[in-house]
Amino acid sequence: MQSYLDLLDRILTTGVKKADRTGTGTIGISGAQLRFNLQEGFPLLTTKKVFWKGVITELLWFLKGDTHIKFLIDNKCKIWNANAYDYYKKRCHTFKDDIEHPVDYEEFVERAKTGDSRFGELGPVYGSQWRNFNGDGVDQIANAVQKLKTDPYDRRIIVSAWNPSKLPEMALPPCHMMYQFIVREVDEKKILDLIMMQRSTDTFLGLSFNICSYAVLLMLFSKVVGMEPGEFIWTGGDVHLYLDHIEQAKLQLSREPRPLPRMEIDYHGQAIDEFKLEDFKLIDYNPHPIIKAKMSV
Repeated sequence: MQSYLDLLDRILTTGVKKADRTGTGTIGISGAQLRFNLQEGFPLLTTKKVFWKGVITELLWFLKGDTHIKFLIDNKCKIWNANAYDYYKKRCHTFKDDIEHPVDYEEFVERAKTGDSRFGELGPVYGSQWRNFNGDGVDQIANAVQKLKTDPYDRRIIVSAWNPSKLPEMALPPCHMMYQFIVREVDEKKILDLIMMQRSTDTFLGLSFNICSYAVLLMLFSKVVGMEPGEFIWTGGDVHLYLDHIEQAKLQLSREPRPLPRMEIDYHGQAIDEFKLEDFKLIDYNPHPIIKAKMSV
């Protein structure tokens, strides 16, 4: 994971400051690429502890096509709570019983636990576009699985979360906006690579999650279509550090990377959207302590 640390250093030394949507401010660069060979270990940061179970929970949520945070809350994953609450406050004038007095955050979370669509719905975000693009019944995940099984060298095996017609309805437009599967053959074995494009990258908090998530996604697809996982190639557009993450990034850069862990997935022929968190086992993960930082919304 030295390449990730090199990216942090590059942003700190050459990045340009600018304002951003959240009001926090960033320092960033235009364009970057990282490559991770899953044959060499699972690409999970060791210079700080990463909440990998939360990352996988979110990915399973995407794959189910879900857009309500109840599943996440039920599985002790809070990473979408703030965005969901912000989205609720923007829409609450449409809820007659809450028009004058929007509920506070704690009550919002309690109501979201019930699955009430007024509290915890995020609009047609990732899972919706992956499994039912534009609400038209186009299941991009199922299509990708089928194409990899029947025509693996097709250059159009692409999943897109970026849907301009639905952006105004989303709590947050997709940051990791599209990905492509590419198959190659080595020693008569089919190797599956995954390339992801991310338009906006919170490099300290978000990118460590994104790398883990898409590495797992590559492993899941590999198992379902009967191939070996190869490289995950990440490509970023606006690659930045929030100004209130600079000291945390410096602390992380002061730490020595440790050996990568291994990820094992218990596969019994289940479909891509039928995996459970208990199917995943992380082995030999020995990270440095967590580094806390505030998420900008």
